Amino acid sequence: MLDLDFTQEQDMLRDMVRGLCAEFSPLERVREFEDDPDGIARDLWQRLGELGLCGLMVPESAGGSGMSLLDGVVVYEELGRSLAPVPHFVSCVLSAGAIAEAGTAAQQAELLAGIASGDSIATVGWLEPGGGYKPRGVQLAAQANGDGFVLEGSKAHVQFAAAADLFIVLARTGDGDTDLDLFVVPAGTAGLTIEQRMSISSDTQYLATFDGVAVPGAARLGPPDAPAGAGWEAWQRVMHAGAILAAAQAVGGATYALETTVEYAKTRQQFNKALAEFQAISHYLADARTTLDGAQLLVYEAAWAHSTDRSTGRLAPMAKLFACRAYRDITAMCQQVFGGIGFTVEYDIQLYFRRAKQLQLSWWDQATCEDRVADAVLGPV
Repeated sequence: MLDLDFTQEQDMLRDMVRGLCAEFSPLERVREFEDDPDGIARDLWQRLGELGLCGLMVPESAGGSGMSLLDGVVVYEELGRSLAPVPHFVSCVLSAGAIAEAGTAAQQAELLAGIASGDSIATVGWLEPGGGYKPRGVQLAAQANGDGFVLEGSKAHVQFAAAADLFIVLARTGDGDTDLDLFVVPAGTAGLTIEQRMSISSDTQYLATFDGVAVPGAARLGPPDAPAGAGWEAWQRVMHAGAILAAAQAVGGATYALETTVEYAKTRQQFNKALAEFQAISHYLADARTTLDGAQLLVYEAAWAHSTDRSTGRLAPMAKLFACRAYRDITAMCQQVFGGIGFTVEYDIQLYFRRAKQLQLSWWDQATCEDRVADAVLGPV
């Protein structure tokens, strides 16, 4: 039975993460990391590692905390609320998830402990220039070469690449649509180059180019005798959890944006009365709160389903679709309530609007989520 009450431990977890972000990553510090080549608030990252939060989703057997996705939602609402400049999502969720899903016991033992402690940072190479979210969007080739592979191609939107110790790369190993595997490529490997790219959210993204990058056979996640092309299904399982946590991040960001806008509407005077006293403004805020409550409920249901080993094939894309759309729409409305100053860099609301749009485009964009929900609703046609 669905239970939406958080435990006392989860409430304490929320308070702890909110306190950490307030101490080490206030919004004025977030501004300092915009377009920064490294992009990481290192003191916050260190504290997250010391408190076991980098190992949040890593199994205890591999040195992690082994928490549930509901615990992850608590953490990600707070990371989204604070816009925390840390590589937690790409390193501790996606990369660690890929290793846990596809890697052998030996590979997990070798790689996951460092990620769980925060000592090692991993990032993901998935999307490619001109490609999309479907399997055919991956064209970076992994050609067998003796006992190893040679990687040839490029990856776009690789977050925190300059700070990464490891790259988890989706590469094509066959001609079939889903003939894709996951490879671990250490930073500094010959032939791997990165170039920073600027984005609407001013976060830290890179174009990574693999020019004849040679890796051993053990770099492919999975047992040596596993059939080629097992990586795509593992990646889909990872993305289900990732989409739910991205949705939780959107809920956290939208919640703070709405709270600060409500406070502004109560105090800003126009025509001798507060903005909140104008019916049109109050209705905008009421609609936003209603939408946000719906998004939060959907995220919680998806996380609950994942934590109880129920299917998230429909709920994960629904949560990502609805929560990220709500984040974008709510922050756009908030900017309108602030008026012209809401679009200026001096005000915080534009930070949330820009990140809302970036998150909506990332890690399954709107069209991809809609396709997945439609497939779940319509079934075979």
